[in-house]
Amino acid sequence: MTLEPTSAAIIQLAWARHLGLDDDAFATAAARLASAGADPGDPADRITRADESARAVVFLRLFGVSALVGPQWALDAAARLPDTDLAQHVTLLTLTRSHGGHGLGSSALFFADDLPLQQPSDDLMVSPGNPEAILLEGLCPPDDVNEVGLQGLEHRFTIMHPEEEQSTPVACGAYSEWEGILADMGVLVAPPWRRRGLGTLAASIAAHEALAAGLTLQWKADVSNTGALAMARHLGFATGGLHASVRLG
Repeated sequence: MTLEPTSAAIIQLAWARHLGLDDDAFATAAARLASAGADPGDPADRITRADESARAVVFLRLFGVSALVGPQWALDAAARLPDTDLAQHVTLLTLTRSHGGHGLGSSALFFADDLPLQQPSDDLMVSPGNPEAILLEGLCPPDDVNEVGLQGLEHRFTIMHPEEEQSTPVACGAYSEWEGILADMGVLVAPPWRRRGLGTLAASIAAHEALAAGLTLQWKADVSNTGALAMARHLGFATGGLHASVRLG
């Protein structure tokens, strides 16, 4: 699916505020690039903001416009590097090694302002409770739990599978309001229940709750997480960019 132009502007606004930029920073840069016919990825066209108190260096590529935020020494070190290099997490690690830089990873960004609705079957129920989400996390590998971060997502919708003694959580779709504009989403599925469409169903339920609340959807997936990338595309999210960052020691 494609995004409405107004939705793209909303996403640009949310990220501009998150990075401490002017509200119209991305829109202005995009217009300038379009009028000049500039080559995408040229470091001369990158938005930068020096923040000497920053505890991380953040690179963002959003709808063809890039931004870099961090201490001035990091901006200077990256001044001649094209976006294709900065999008590689290893590049940021190399630039910040002498300042204790350690990995936060690189994530692909997807967005949606509408999605097809999927309904659970009659033998599944959906719980909005926190205990069910916590129980699901206990059934999943720690790496998966840490990457999704359900406990940091305020609104959770856990699909429960009925059993004779007690219903079992099988998947959870969740979101948290981000910058007051976007719904930052996550999905966790118990290993025995993967590849059955339950993750897609849980994501669809959470997504429509967020859309009903007037939010635009955001999906971040580690660039190496092929399952999460495939799910975002299958759901109908549009590719929006890439986010890479390192924390400073």
